[in-house]
Order: sequence, then C-alpha cells, then structure tokens
Amino acid sequence: MGGSKILVVDDEPSIRRLVRGALGREGYEIVEAADARAALASIDVDKPDAVLLDLGLPDRDGIELIQLIKSKGVAVLVISAREATTEKVAALDLGADDYVTKPFDTDEVLARVRAALRHRIHGNNAQQPAVRVGDVEIDLEARRVTRGGETIHLRPKEYGFIAELARSAGKVVTHSHLLRTVWGPAHENDLDYLRVAARGLRKKLEPDPAFPRMIVNEPAVGYRLVDPAI
Repeated sequence: MGGSKILVVDDEPSIRRLVRGALGREGYEIVEAADARAALASIDVDKPDAVLLDLGLPDRDGIELIQLIKSKGVAVLVISAREATTEKVAALDLGADDYVTKPFDTDEVLARVRAALRHRIHGNNAQQPAVRVGDVEIDLEARRVTRGGETIHLRPKEYGFIAELARSAGKVVTHSHLLRTVWGPAHENDLDYLRVAARGLRKKLEPDPAFPRMIVNEPAVGYRLVDPAI
C-alpha cells in the first residue's frame, strides 16, 4: 500500500520525524500537522488516506477529532502516551481503527497502518461474503466457519463472537461492543462470557490454543482477529 498518503498529527517534532522516516521508507507520502487546527485543514486540503493522531495536542484534545476525521472516510490510528484503559476504549468506541501507546516500535506502527488501510480500501467486512485468516474462513452470509476446508461446529455465541471480529478483521473490537452486540446490553459487564467464548474458539480454530495467534487479546480493551501469516 505504498503510495498512500498519511497525515502525522503530533506536537513533538521528534515524534513526527521518527514516524516520517519509518513511513517514508515504506513508500508512503507524508504530511504533518502540529495541532488540531492544522490537522483539520490538512484533511480537507491534502485528503490523506490515514491519520496518525496524538491525543495530547496543544489546542484541542485529540479524542475530540476522531469522529470528525472518521466522518470524512479517513482511517485513524491513535498514537498516544495515554495508557489508561478508559482512554483506549473511548478512542476505539469513537471509531479509531487502532491505538498504539508511546513509546512505540515503528514496525508495530507500520503493521497497524497497513491493517487500517486494508480495512479502509476493502470497506466494511460485513459486506463481504467471507473473511479468511490463515486456514480459517468465516462465511458471514452462510453463517458457517471452516478450517482447512472442514466445517467447524460453533455454539451460537461463539459464532456471534467470531463474526463480530471478522467484520472488523485486523482492528480491536472492544469488550463492551462484543458484549452488547452478541449477548445484549444487559450483559455489557459480563467479561467472563467473552473469556469462555474466546477459549472455546481458540480450541477449535487455533493450531496451539495455549499460544493464540489468530484471536488475540488486547488486555483490558478487547479482542482482535489477525492473520498469523501477516
């Protein structure tokens, strides 16, 4: 996806320089902004494909920009020193495609950027008939999951869980979203339901359930469906 345009929004020149170097080596076109006002202007003028957004901006809290940016069809990857779970969940629930905390590994940022751009290019996976990760295929139209071509029997809640992850493959899906969508609003705090469902799915779909590489836990935040080959 080299050639995509990325807007880096951070008031620290050293961070912008680090990210610019890493993204530039991968062939991305980079534009920069040091505050919220410049970022919003750049989105209208430069029309980036994705925004790497710091939350601690001097003129406005970055969390307030997420919905504004997403409304323009742009992928948003938050890169912030804020480590609180509430901040991460709030950003993701507002539509951020991902959340990386500082200090960060540039290879991780590049992988998250690629995932966000893939999701933007291909659109919502809910509109696709099937999503494939490794040797597992989730057929959202037929409500069927196969592994290596063989149908895997899932309990209804297990299917609901994996289907929600598949619709946002590569992105973190928060605990609260999964519980509201699959179990209903009354169970939004019943995290044990998620742990049981994840454990069951890993036994059925992961090569080594003790070391999951496909259904990945983001501690205290949610789960992510990733392709082990990527």
